[in-house]
Amino acid sequence: MISDQIGDSSSESQGSGVSLFFHKLSQDYQRYLDATTPYTVFRWISAAVLALIFMCRIVWLQGWYIIAYALGIYHLNLFIAFLSPKIDPAFQEFVDDSPGLPSTSRDVRRDEFRPFMRRLPEFKFWLGVMRSTLIGIFCTFFDALNIPVFWPILVMYFVTLFGLTMKRQIKHMIKYRYIPFTTGKPKYATPSSGLK
Repeated sequence: MISDQIGDSSSESQGSGVSLFFHKLSQDYQRYLDATTPYTVFRWISAAVLALIFMCRIVWLQGWYIIAYALGIYHLNLFIAFLSPKIDPAFQEFVDDSPGLPSTSRDVRRDEFRPFMRRLPEFKFWLGVMRSTLIGIFCTFFDALNIPVFWPILVMYFVTLFGLTMKRQIKHMIKYRYIPFTTGKPKYATPSSGLK
């Protein structure tokens, strides 16, 4: 009976030791991510270098084209989410805002400055690109994932898909008059500054 209690406590300490290790690891990972948040240019340079390493590995090994294609499609999906507004203007007119207090007319609210809110924030976009590229590099170490395909067809299909998707996104931007890059509030010239 005493030996059973000793055995149970040792298994609990081993279980808590493993969970403690992974908890500490996740805290360190989050601390690293928090430290890189203000360095946007450095983060994107590191993502470009990692993508370049992936492309060089694909060219050097002359294989894993299906992995490269899947990675390209995923990056395109992330990019479209980055360019899209959080609330789609096409469905915004159907939103019933009757429970709120009355406000000014819709024309005045349309001219009001509202910063562009993305469906996918820049940091999560970068994080998705980094994680997926690392997974792509990891996948190139397994011969089972080297599926033989005729890569020019994949390139043509990706270019066509990219062109059609971006055309649709740009038409959406033009139709609902939004720009996915906010430069801040408009600055108006004062009347006295024009006359000197």
